[in-house]
Amino acid sequence: MKIAVLGGTGKEGSGLAYRWALKGHAVTLGSRDAGKAQAAAAELNTLLAGKGMTQGAANREAAAGAEVIVLAVPYAAQQPTALEVKDALAGKVLIDVTVPLMPPKVDRVQLPNGESAVVALQRVLGEGVKVVSAFQNVSATHLKDASHVVDCDVLVCGDDAAAREVAVGLAHDAGLRAWHAGVLANSIAAEALTSVLIALNKRYKVSASGIRITGIPRD
Repeated sequence: MKIAVLGGTGKEGSGLAYRWALKGHAVTLGSRDAGKAQAAAAELNTLLAGKGMTQGAANREAAAGAEVIVLAVPYAAQQPTALEVKDALAGKVLIDVTVPLMPPKVDRVQLPNGESAVVALQRVLGEGVKVVSAFQNVSATHLKDASHVVDCDVLVCGDDAAAREVAVGLAHDAGLRAWHAGVLANSIAAEALTSVLIALNKRYKVSASGIRITGIPRD
């Protein structure tokens, strides 16, 4: 699958890109600065050691050449980045990893206008883009260690079941367990949980607390 990770130079975006490249996906790291994206891709390729390959490009070029676009940028850049590439998103799946963290109190839930940041993005982009929410609760700490089992489930929310299935499949390819968690509006719970996990990390002096869904048989 052709995947563009916008914000692919950051820890979360590059970590997911690494794991997808290992599974054979064609991954392009996107950035406002094409040179920065290319440098990040070169670093990933060194880490991949021939077991996969990534490339870097400016955001618009990366999105235009992809089937699935992953938005892994800070909250302040969420809508500006998506709107920058809006003409390349029509009919495609956009997986939004955004969490509305508002420094310096990132361990406190602060939902913008009391609603989901991903729902707000869907409203701005319109129905022509299939927005899915996923990966908000996954720490970037161990993503670039292929031998490490990431102890966190992925909640996948979206109004289009087929688009959700794409995100579930990519979560599995990244070595994660994912669950269909309902409509996009339910993303508000996953977004809020990130601040709770950060608070847990601080209190218990760990770097990668996560969540597990229980009571459902695991295949």
